[in-house]
Amino acid sequence: MDNSTIELEAAAFRRLLSHLREHPEVQNIELMLLADFCRNCLAKWYVEAGLERGIAIDYEQAREMVYGMPYAEWKQRHQQDATPEQRAAFEARQNAKKPS
Repeated sequence: MDNSTIELEAAAFRRLLSHLREHPEVQNIELMLLADFCRNCLAKWYVEAGLERGIAIDYEQAREMVYGMPYAEWKQRHQQDATPEQRAAFEARQNAKKPS
């Protein structure tokens, strides 16, 4: 992969993070139901990418990088309780992913 590709991908990732930070009203459960990933997934992928490259990154540090603040603070400021419908849809989606 050449440097220009890496730079473009990094810029797109930074823009995605900026967009998510600008829209805290978009709840993680909504992202999971619509796109099958959320902010926490991004943090986990960031940690995994570090491990693949021999760079140890703490999950909480990765979440702070994704959320733009400590997760506990973001949760207190922005996270809403999932509705019963959202919980049911999430569980159905998770169960559908399990091998039969």
